[in-house]
Amino acid sequence: MAGELEVTLRSHDPQEHILTYSGLEGMIPVPRSYSGQTIGVFTSGGDSQGMNAAVRAVVRMGLYLGCKVYTIKEGYQGMVDGGDHIVESTWSGVSGTIEKGGTIIGSARCKAFREREGRLKAAGNLVRCGINNLVCIGGDGSLTGANLFKQEWKGLLSELYEAGEISETEMQQTMYLNIAGIVGSIDNDFCGTDMTIGTDTALHRIIEAVDAIGTTASSHQRCFVMEVMGRHCGYLALVAAMASEADFVFIPENPVASGWQEQLCGKLKQERDIGQRLNIIIVAEGAIDSHGQPITANDVKKLVTERLGYDTRVTVLGHVQRGGNPSAFDRLLASRMGAEAVMALVDASGDTPAVVIALDGNQIKRRSLMGCVKRTLYVQEAMKNKEFEKCIEARGRSFAKNISIYKTLSKLSPSQTTTVPHSVSFIFGVVAVGAPACGANAAVRSFVRTALVDGHKVLGVYDSLAGLAAGKFQLLEWSDVHGWTGRGWQHARHQKIQDSSTSSDNCCLFYKTLPQVIGLSKLAASLEKSPINALMVIGGYEAFEAVTQLVNSRDEYKAFRIPMVVVPSTISNNVPGTDFSLGSDTSLNEIVNICDRIKQSASGSKRRIFIVETMGGYCGYLATLSGLAGGADAAYINEEHFTCTDLQNDCEILIKKVDNSEIQRGLILVNEKANCHYNTDFIYKLFSEEGKGHFSTRMNILGHMQQGGSASPFDRNMGTKFGMKAAHFLAKQCSSLIQSEDTVESAEDTKVSPAGCQLTPTTSPDSACMLGVQRKEIVFTPVSVLITQANPEKRVPLNQWWLKLRALLKILARHDAVYTTEAEEDLLRSRSSFSFSDLTV
Repeated sequence: MAGELEVTLRSHDPQEHILTYSGLEGMIPVPRSYSGQTIGVFTSGGDSQGMNAAVRAVVRMGLYLGCKVYTIKEGYQGMVDGGDHIVESTWSGVSGTIEKGGTIIGSARCKAFREREGRLKAAGNLVRCGINNLVCIGGDGSLTGANLFKQEWKGLLSELYEAGEISETEMQQTMYLNIAGIVGSIDNDFCGTDMTIGTDTALHRIIEAVDAIGTTASSHQRCFVMEVMGRHCGYLALVAAMASEADFVFIPENPVASGWQEQLCGKLKQERDIGQRLNIIIVAEGAIDSHGQPITANDVKKLVTERLGYDTRVTVLGHVQRGGNPSAFDRLLASRMGAEAVMALVDASGDTPAVVIALDGNQIKRRSLMGCVKRTLYVQEAMKNKEFEKCIEARGRSFAKNISIYKTLSKLSPSQTTTVPHSVSFIFGVVAVGAPACGANAAVRSFVRTALVDGHKVLGVYDSLAGLAAGKFQLLEWSDVHGWTGRGWQHARHQKIQDSSTSSDNCCLFYKTLPQVIGLSKLAASLEKSPINALMVIGGYEAFEAVTQLVNSRDEYKAFRIPMVVVPSTISNNVPGTDFSLGSDTSLNEIVNICDRIKQSASGSKRRIFIVETMGGYCGYLATLSGLAGGADAAYINEEHFTCTDLQNDCEILIKKVDNSEIQRGLILVNEKANCHYNTDFIYKLFSEEGKGHFSTRMNILGHMQQGGSASPFDRNMGTKFGMKAAHFLAKQCSSLIQSEDTVESAEDTKVSPAGCQLTPTTSPDSACMLGVQRKEIVFTPVSVLITQANPEKRVPLNQWWLKLRALLKILARHDAVYTTEAEEDLLRSRSSFSFSDLTV
């Protein structure tokens, strides 16, 4: 059968598994093409935000394919008890659940299932319902139990048949058990997937708490010690420390060495001495020292109080981290994983091994369930044996990188790093172009500190390109960028700037004016006079256009023959060369949260449809992904042409839904430039008129509130990594331009570094690049190449990865659409081995 899995083992330890698919070419599932199959879905173990979104996706994708879908309440316990715990689900039965935290079908620990007798009862209950496909949403223990259940299945059925509890027909119809696992865990401690469902939301809860505590801590000059979850995995603590600029972090995988008490107290004292009013220390609940002794939040509090006399408080977040509505990222991840789990089951044959649905970079993959479980257990065993280096290595390169990044950027000054002084140093300029976006500050902070660590200097350019032309530069020191990570907008000005012509009314880092408007000759003259050896430009499509114009003018102006890098920062996510831009995740969360409140506002109203307009220019990223994450009934975008007939058809679908009492509230997203004629106002009036007697209609234009306030954890951490990569890129480019004594050109043709080195002017395409995330890697693509991959009229990339999610959005909203699984799409391009992403952003 299409989708058979073949598992082979590599010889090295720990074992990695390669999944190869056969018979996939040309297979495109169509509605109701798998009629007769039955699927059961359950949640097990600890709950995590996003589980409901996964259940919803499983139910609706299963129904779309014509399968019967049962929800099994209370996890394995409900499977053992049977009866009312196994309920056939309907499309409307999961309406309004995507925004809910926890799990609406319940989760419970089950001792009975650990025994064969309990599994025998569970098998009988499933067979009597015709269920032989299971989606297990839980942690490694739950998934291991599901795999054991699969291995015993034939024997359990034979025993039930011999006892007369099931008929021969029932046994023949359910001869094989297929398993697809989805990992729901806020700890992100499962190997084989870059992110588990619930992790991103847990980070949101932690960062919200840290940001809130920061205000009161600063008011009273207090030190707060915050304990976060993670008995065996320090991911939450580590990433939260990066995103919040915490002063110190304790995690189990990287135990602090002897003498950590002096190191901690010394750092806190120096921070107070230079005027810092608050201190944040994050402790994972499983933190230990190098001898394996536990380190608790109270231990840290006692140390700081006794040695420094600081007013110190402990905050244990506990199960707050599991609560609240899921973030946009978790809703999207769960929806994609739920749909892929169903496709994995209907593709499976009797001898197909159990699979787990994983995220690899930005791709959804199917992987060997037990291969991933074994790797996870290997990490746990390494922790138990205090083999911490092996543990970090097994968690993946990105985990080790996160530790290194935090240690580098959290120092009090660059002199405290272990980096040896450089004999060659350069001066970098950083300029922002376009509208502000959350995450830009994190990128600038990381860029500045990374450059200083490597022995370089950074000049901040104020008033964007106008400031560059006017020479409004300010040297940025280590402490100048302290506290920038969480701020949602770029600093308006630096207090050291004394230029009387620069007032608070017109001084900001962001402007949308392009070089050709400012004047290329003015920019060139200013750059020639300045000591800047390379330039980082941060912004959206305007920043890309700006660097493109500078590159195209290199033949005429020698001043532009310096290395340049663009860091994508725009909520629209419309920049070519990258799958994600800084600010887009924060914006998605803002839109989704607003839509949740809009729908909640109508809880007292009967049958109401909301038409919500999102930003994005001609790019439908925000409308599509917020529609998928918000459970929208439709999302209209410019990339997908629609007619008035399409609008009327969608209106008729909504009428049928509300008339059948399947829904009481509906949501439609409209991109601001979806159609010049069928705009938001037109769509609102059409649905208002056509829906009379069936539902009422309201219109909301979200406007600039979509730019967000405080940056999301995703944007903070992606910005941090972008800034560091950009600094290394410019340093490498400048180093390659250093002239030897034998090849020094005339002074007018060269730039001089602070170390006195002559730098050759460059016109190489590789010297001016866009930094971006593509699939699972951070890459640099020449802007001269990206020009051919963009639509300059509509300011969007020609190829946009998220468009493939349009079909899933429609299916989950009960529209017929042609859906191709993400795993199949990836495998048709190349057959890749089981690997762990070295980038988790």
